[in-house]
Amino acid sequence: MGTIVGVDIGTSVTKAVAFDRDGRALHTAARRSTLLREPGGIVEQDLEEVLASVAEVVRQVAAALPAPPAALALTGQGDGLWLRDAEGRATRRMISWLDGRAAPLVGRWQRDGTVAEVFRHTGSGMFPGCHAPLLAWLNEHEPATLERSAVAGYCVDAIAQRLTGTIGVDASDATLPFLDPAGRTYSPGALAACGVSALARLLPEPASPGAVLALDRAGAALLGLPEGLPLTAGPYDLPACALGSGVREPGDGLLTVGTTLACQVLTDHVEPGAGTEPAGMWLCTPEPGRWLRAMPAMVGTAGIDWALGLVGATTEDLEPLLTESPAGAHGVTALPFLSEAGERAPFVSPRARAAFEGLSLAHDRADVVRAMCEAVGYAARHCLESAGLTGTLAACGGGARSAGWMRAFAGILGRPVRVPLESEVGAKGAALVARASLGDPADEEVWHADHRIVEPDPGVRELYERGYADYRARVESSRERWDARSA
Repeated sequence: MGTIVGVDIGTSVTKAVAFDRDGRALHTAARRSTLLREPGGIVEQDLEEVLASVAEVVRQVAAALPAPPAALALTGQGDGLWLRDAEGRATRRMISWLDGRAAPLVGRWQRDGTVAEVFRHTGSGMFPGCHAPLLAWLNEHEPATLERSAVAGYCVDAIAQRLTGTIGVDASDATLPFLDPAGRTYSPGALAACGVSALARLLPEPASPGAVLALDRAGAALLGLPEGLPLTAGPYDLPACALGSGVREPGDGLLTVGTTLACQVLTDHVEPGAGTEPAGMWLCTPEPGRWLRAMPAMVGTAGIDWALGLVGATTEDLEPLLTESPAGAHGVTALPFLSEAGERAPFVSPRARAAFEGLSLAHDRADVVRAMCEAVGYAARHCLESAGLTGTLAACGGGARSAGWMRAFAGILGRPVRVPLESEVGAKGAALVARASLGDPADEEVWHADHRIVEPDPGVRELYERGYADYRARVESSRERWDARSA
């Protein structure tokens, strides 16, 4: 099989990467997307702009190849609510997973037992930017929009519909919050608990593992590629990154340090409703009998960008600032919850908010930045412990490019971290799925050969153990206050 072009439709950037048979990236293109923000926590995107970004990067990469690619492999952001008509045209602006308008509703559902009931059926927690609260919010505030819609899907299947004319969804995307992950079918009990049973007509049936679509005439014209070219749509970016980073054995995990701090652990069993916190989800993978226990936190690189901007620095200053402030940030500590939608994993608190503690005139901007970096590291440990990490750990995402931050992660987690040298692991994971779906599975040892290992510094072990215990205590003491605000 020839070249596969993996396309990762991210929240803020769409990327395309052409991979050869050995997993080498031949050509890459990227285009930024726009997040449309309004008061009240509203965060939306324009479907036509996102589609145009896909067309631009695919055309750019394909133009650099000597022949058309053998297939396209799509992945991208999950959650949110991408409403379309039967032809795939938007019936309103797409609602991002970052959206916080339904935060009060999620708060009520936590208090009245709805969240716990859904968790019992599907093993998925809920947060404001997922399907259930958004559908319920629209049912109250925009019922006409739902009446004229035919599909309530996600980013990847929205783009796939426009390129192939096929309505469907990958089981990984469909997971949160209505899918029974063991049977890969929607749970009537979860739909009823949220009061949206009548809207089940909008939910596409999950595609079978290994499903392959094809570019229709309109999709081919948009991309400048042959009609009928094979296309795979999913899994979405969290499981795609796990596959692209070499997570292969039960117990192994992935730490994605991006806009989302996504923590995942591969497992060969699924236990909906297990655990004390109704948070996270069990993601279906392309391999039946394997799932990813996912804890996608709302903290991540956006918080570091905010902290850098707060002190008048940029991302180029991150490494020197981490060098200037030692482990422990001279006693400054932080809670990293800056999202307007609060936190969704490993606990759900729509009103969770950030805080700094221990600051004085003796501290400088390097201490503020390191404290926020370490707070995200503690959040990662909390998530990975909740997800059941027992094996090896890989890391990817924009934050993994920071050597200083990755040393902090390794120290806080107390274990080596494997960082793939290929940065576009989501696109690589999608390409791996495409190869397998087309009957020509890749040699994964070859595809995952290039990486570096970040070892923990034993000299900071005790400091970070104390820091993690303090972080957990501060989170627990804050949750009562946060949850009271949701009342």
